[in-house]
Amino acid sequence: MNFSQLGLLRKVEAMSLRKVYGGTPVGSESRCDTCTHARIIQGYAESERIVLCTKRYIPLRIPFNVSQCTDYEDRRLPDFENMEEIAWQIRTKSAGSVAGFVTVPEEDDSPKQEKESG
Repeated sequence: MNFSQLGLLRKVEAMSLRKVYGGTPVGSESRCDTCTHARIIQGYAESERIVLCTKRYIPLRIPFNVSQCTDYEDRRLPDFENMEEIAWQIRTKSAGSVAGFVTVPEEDDSPKQEKESG
């Protein structure tokens, strides 16, 4: 008797693909290390470290490594002003046409025109 005929081989493969949710996090880096709201004062030793969260009006001292934060904003990503600086400006050759994405009112009018003509 062959194992593949009984379907046992397929069950073993499916069982090895399990994912554990809410398990132990990998790594010990704090989210504060890359957050725009963090003010970090680091001494020479690991114990000589002060982390302040400046998201609120009164800065809050964080005495532990943070794994999740609802106010986290990654400082490695560009903010809105930087995105405007690097954005391409599209110009058209004709004066009446508009370049770029379709606006919402134009998108809503196009199905109506198709129904009326059809």
